[in-house]
Amino acid sequence: MRFLTDFADQAVLLPLAFAVTLVLAVTGWRRAAWVWALMVVVGFGSVLMLKLLALCVPPLAAFDIRSPSGHTAGAAMVYGGLAALLPIAVRARLLIAAVVVLAVGVSRLVLGTHTPAEVILGGLLGVAALAAFCRLVGPAPTGLAVWRGLALAVLVGAAFHGRHIAAETSIRAAAYRLAVCVPDQARP
Repeated sequence: MRFLTDFADQAVLLPLAFAVTLVLAVTGWRRAAWVWALMVVVGFGSVLMLKLLALCVPPLAAFDIRSPSGHTAGAAMVYGGLAALLPIAVRARLLIAAVVVLAVGVSRLVLGTHTPAEVILGGLLGVAALAAFCRLVGPAPTGLAVWRGLALAVLVGAAFHGRHIAAETSIRAAAYRLAVCVPDQARP
């Protein structure tokens, strides 16, 4: 399961998302590049804000939410976004995106890193960002340059597989250091 979940680590998704942005821009599909970059920034920013909220607002514990699954959200956005760019039938795109999101979500549950509520919340955030991307991206250009470039971008992401960013630890430390919220033991 670790092998599978590592495909959705931010150490893989962020370079992959950056490479996709560059490929889309360089190959002339600038609208897609801007919309992709916006999806990534807003999507991951939303996950970050909810992670901070869950860290700082104890009542979310009643919903069994300590931290929404960034892996699941990121998989929905990045891999779902890549599927949305493929020149294949819409149903096939949806199936690819659904399989990837479910696989990553299940891997997070099996590894015990998230609760079902956290995986569902992460999935919903990612799917919402993906839906906005699909609505705004516009028609694909003709020619093979974009598709070859996207294949290269996927290879960039694969090169980072197995690397990890300790996002949770960094977010928690930054929140406490900036006094966004206080550690549990310091709460009255």
